[in-house]
Amino acid sequence: MQRRMMTSRQWWLLAGYAACATALFCAPLVLSDFRLNLLAKFLAYAIVALGLDLIWGYTGILSLGHGVFFGLGGYAMAMYLKLDAGGGRLPDFMDWSGLTALPWFWKPFGNFGFAVAAGILLPALIALILGYFTFRNRIRGVYFTILTQALVIITTTLFIGQQAFTGGTNGVTGYSQLFGSSLASPDTKRTLYFVTVVALIAAYALCRFLVKSRFGKVLRAIRDGENRVRFIGYNPALYQMVAFSISAALAGLAGMLFVLHVGIISPSMMGIVPSIEMVLWVAIGGRGTLYGAALGAILLNSAKSAFSESYPTIWLFFMGALFVVVVVFLPKGAAGLFGQFKRLIRRRTKHEGADGVRHPAV
Repeated sequence: MQRRMMTSRQWWLLAGYAACATALFCAPLVLSDFRLNLLAKFLAYAIVALGLDLIWGYTGILSLGHGVFFGLGGYAMAMYLKLDAGGGRLPDFMDWSGLTALPWFWKPFGNFGFAVAAGILLPALIALILGYFTFRNRIRGVYFTILTQALVIITTTLFIGQQAFTGGTNGVTGYSQLFGSSLASPDTKRTLYFVTVVALIAAYALCRFLVKSRFGKVLRAIRDGENRVRFIGYNPALYQMVAFSISAALAGLAGMLFVLHVGIISPSMMGIVPSIEMVLWVAIGGRGTLYGAALGAILLNSAKSAFSESYPTIWLFFMGALFVVVVVFLPKGAAGLFGQFKRLIRRRTKHEGADGVRHPAV
């Protein structure tokens, strides 16, 4: 059998991936500890954007409830850190609320492996249950979006109301170490940064594998014509449920990493506003292009940080102007610029080739 030769496009693609990975791994050499921690947080956001693009960009299902899945992952990690920091004592907010014993559902989170598994599997399970009752009943479009917003309202209300178990509006905070190492230590921050980079690369590789496989082709077919997919013998609901669950699991993973970098999780981080911001990352970065979704999360949050630092009183106006410019002039998002550049290169290449035919060298 002959080996399949890589095309020039594949070589350029591979070189681009290698350059991005190299830049991420070399970032600690040029960034301060503060900037590196910010970048790590933005990379965690990029993982959320990848999962959201999988369900929205490739399956055509808009979810405004990913803040819930992000928050559940964050709470799972925060519960472990809180118990580890307490050394067997009750968390402070439980003591203030009059509890005398650790609730039964908190006890398993004293194990790091259980906390990580719960942070990924619990959001996936909730998404699977929600998807089962919605996709099987062919609830989609704006109705599904409203249901995800209802999920956000219910969850945030529950977490705020159950202060004795969740910390209420303050959330879960007050932890300072992981495996005996201080979370504020520069060495720990750099280690967690590298963990986040590896998680982002793994999440991107998983999503790219899915969208390039037969599974991804079915997802795009569902996006473009769900009834046609159903008529040729596929069950769209099954594919939608799987995609939604994977998307939620990635959001949960991002939430756990976020807590490790920021040191707090509260109901405000799983509300409607954060969920809408996540959609904006994908839309402005480029829906239906995984790299665009990740790039949108990093660039938008970087711009938000830069504007708020330089113009603390009017930075929201700059963000609004940025959104307007992208929507009006870049309807396909920032990734659309790369598409335009590639088309320009192809036109020039064809033109030069045609010119060479008309005027051969003597």
